[in-house]
Amino acid sequence: MNILLQKFDTKLDTAPFSKINNEDYLPAFQEAIVLAKAEIDAIVNNTENPTFENTIETLSFSGDTLDRISSIFFNLNSAETSDEMQKIAQEVSPLLSEFGNDVTLNADLFARVKTVYEQRNSLTLNPEQKTLLDKQYKSFSRNGANLAEEKKNQLREIDKELSKLNLQFGENVLAETNAFELHLTDEKDLAGLPEGTIEAAHSLAKAQEKEGWIFTLDHPSYIPFVTYADNRELRKKMAIAFGARCFQKNEFDNQEIVLKIAKLRFERANLLGYKTHAHFVLEERMAESPEKVLSFSNDLLAKAKPAAQKEFEQLSAFAKELDGIEQLEKWDGAYYSEKLKQQLFNLDDEKLKPYFQLEKVLNGAFTIAGKLYGLTFNEVFDIDKYHEEVTTYEVTDKNNELVAVFYADFFPRKGKRNGAWMTSFKSQYIKDGKNERPHISNVCNFTKPTETKPSLLTFNEVTTLFHEFGHGLHGMLADTVYPNLSGTSVYWDFVELPSQIMENWCYEPEALALFAHHYETGEVIPQEYVEKIKESASFQEGLATMRQLSFGLLDMAWHGQDPTNITDIKSFETEQFASTQLYPDVKENAMSTAFSHIFQGGYSSGYYSYKWAEVLDADAFDYFLEEGIFNTEVAEKFKENVLSKGGTEHPMLLYKRFRGQEPKPDALLKRAGLL
Repeated sequence: MNILLQKFDTKLDTAPFSKINNEDYLPAFQEAIVLAKAEIDAIVNNTENPTFENTIETLSFSGDTLDRISSIFFNLNSAETSDEMQKIAQEVSPLLSEFGNDVTLNADLFARVKTVYEQRNSLTLNPEQKTLLDKQYKSFSRNGANLAEEKKNQLREIDKELSKLNLQFGENVLAETNAFELHLTDEKDLAGLPEGTIEAAHSLAKAQEKEGWIFTLDHPSYIPFVTYADNRELRKKMAIAFGARCFQKNEFDNQEIVLKIAKLRFERANLLGYKTHAHFVLEERMAESPEKVLSFSNDLLAKAKPAAQKEFEQLSAFAKELDGIEQLEKWDGAYYSEKLKQQLFNLDDEKLKPYFQLEKVLNGAFTIAGKLYGLTFNEVFDIDKYHEEVTTYEVTDKNNELVAVFYADFFPRKGKRNGAWMTSFKSQYIKDGKNERPHISNVCNFTKPTETKPSLLTFNEVTTLFHEFGHGLHGMLADTVYPNLSGTSVYWDFVELPSQIMENWCYEPEALALFAHHYETGEVIPQEYVEKIKESASFQEGLATMRQLSFGLLDMAWHGQDPTNITDIKSFETEQFASTQLYPDVKENAMSTAFSHIFQGGYSSGYYSYKWAEVLDADAFDYFLEEGIFNTEVAEKFKENVLSKGGTEHPMLLYKRFRGQEPKPDALLKRAGLL
């Protein structure tokens, strides 16, 4: 018997990672697809008239074995992959794409769904049921159910091809990230670098049985290097290597893949009757249309650009005065920004890091979730995990009832992609009177402990941890009936609200006092540091805003117009970045070839949503500031109307129910110092 096809005989139905072998996956997927098809057939062949219960609801709960296997496999393919797993992913993805099409292009199934949908006004459905019905109907109509047979086949081919290309894109980025290392043997080249970074680089060299120090393109190695290394040539070497990933005309080159993905997405949208991929995507977003996204982005750009230009001039003048730098380059930005920040605020990450020991920061996030939402996190050692570095927790509420299982996986390693994300191994839903609780995971790439120091985080890493933990709370506190409306299954430009609002607590003295304690002395972070953190929060916010907007505008350029005439990625990008470019271009670099958010993750036509959600989070946190950052009534309203509701109603309705009004951009502009 294949372990993935059995009911897991484990504590709290957790995944039995240590018992799963790679050879289990493919047969498990194949069998689970057969089971899911049988469930679909049972709905189609039901001789009773279609009803909400026997069609919409039954469809919502179908395929749970397949969903579970998929979540385990694809989560591990991101966090703990291998050549073998990547090969399986290449085989499995087209099968899943084909199955997805078998469902959405099943004419008999769609006929039943459509029958119920057409009776919707005469049915007595609650808001969640109405949303589910609407979502189920659109999942067919927006994915080709109304197409002629020949066009359905065309759609199937496009989807199959896209699923392979997305995977290949991600594998190439991981391979290129792993392929580069900067091996230094002369101690002079380490000038300016923090002690912890040097120690980590030495440990890496030692692990490879080499002399000296090894630096890589993984964020905990790359970011400190370009921020602190005094050797400008070496910063340049690192920065160019990072920006050249998958843009080197080698076996991992993504240029053709990017062009193919963009063109296939456009073709698919046209086939379904939409002008562009962005028009297709944004129909199901708060922003509604590319025009609205561009108007929102350009409006913010107009407010941020003067500030960004002023900040860039200030930085250029500072670098010239300090080191005689005539032209500020991309590999100078982080380095001189850090030096300027130190001069202006007498504050740097090296001063702050001793107060941000990973374990204490994580416990701080747990404590804050306890104060706000009555949650308790207990580390447990009897839940199976996929890597020894993962820690596992049982999350309970005030009544000691299980809320969720939480997995935390914080350090970079060879089989893990860069970045930070939240995901789930099991969704929350209510079936047969039982509230199935979710299994949520946060995956990050923070600085590892060394022989002499624990893992000490930069302030940026602290906010990253809180950000992903906010997504985690959205998943953990889910309380909906249907799995496909649960947790983070919300409009994409709403999904960043729970994550981004959590970052705000990192700037509040009352919250910092809970976890920012010196790792050696236990001393609470000095008040002057806290004031400087707050003061420096809007440092170079114009530049940061413009950078974020440039990524969103590039995304819209790929997806909000016809890409068929784009032949050269570099010249296309140069054109798109014209309105946001301050640094000279680097000819060896391209952004799109490693822009995983939009070419592998789910952010195509959605990168703007970070800024969109910032408007929501600044406005929402304003409410906490008015009433107190640990005010349990405001927290309860946020939990009841946002965190627990998932995608059961339109996000603006949920937001207004929490806040009593629509969000105002003023709170964001004020916080960013742009007003």
